[in-house]
Amino acid sequence: MASLAIIGGTGLTSLEGLKIVGREVVHTPYGEPSGPLTHGQLFGRDVTFLARHGYRHTIPPHRVNYRANLWALKHIGVTHVIAVAAVGGITERMSPCQLAVPDQIIDYTYSRAHTFFEEGLDGVTHIDFTQPYCTEMRQALLRGGREAGLDLVDGGTYAATQGPRLETAAEIDRLERDGCDVVGMTGMPEAALARELDLCYASLAVVANWGAGRGGEEITMEEIGENLRTGMDRVRQVLKAAIPLI
Repeated sequence: MASLAIIGGTGLTSLEGLKIVGREVVHTPYGEPSGPLTHGQLFGRDVTFLARHGYRHTIPPHRVNYRANLWALKHIGVTHVIAVAAVGGITERMSPCQLAVPDQIIDYTYSRAHTFFEEGLDGVTHIDFTQPYCTEMRQALLRGGREAGLDLVDGGTYAATQGPRLETAAEIDRLERDGCDVVGMTGMPEAALARELDLCYASLAVVANWGAGRGGEEITMEEIGENLRTGMDRVRQVLKAAIPLI
């Protein structure tokens, strides 16, 4: 069984080049995952793939069952997770189509099931979340980017907002004052849940658009789609180089 999983976000509901060997429905104590786990081979490595928003991209970010998704991956023996996510750019270096490997995250979400440590505990359980992403996985992605000849931003803070609406210009200004570089809607509680399960988890972020008020124009789905097509091609190049390093 694969020890590496890739969670695909907006723009990545399937993995080009994945030689599918089977699909597995996993039922969890936390409900149903976003879809069956897809098992296959990618660039010579056994990999499990899961589309975060469902394979038809129908689950909005605030309705994703993050606990079920992560529990299912852990249950089948996954130890390492690459989480691909479409984000908006806030700071100058995060222009559309840019790839980044964030090293910090700030959670602005609410009313999401954000922990496994709720019931049946012998005692209150805390996790160290000082460094929210796995260093080993981050370095593999960054090295993969270098070997692919691509410019990946090393570091940056991901602002996780509730969605599904996009942010106001004032909200983006606030996020920048808070020290955020990109904004997305799925980074939390996914990263924290992965830590609770001792999964080596890192995010590969694709900038799909400028955050509100940064690009000077209204944000359109056509613009996002066009940038994601370019960005996801680059993601595949990074994965091709990085997966053998994990």
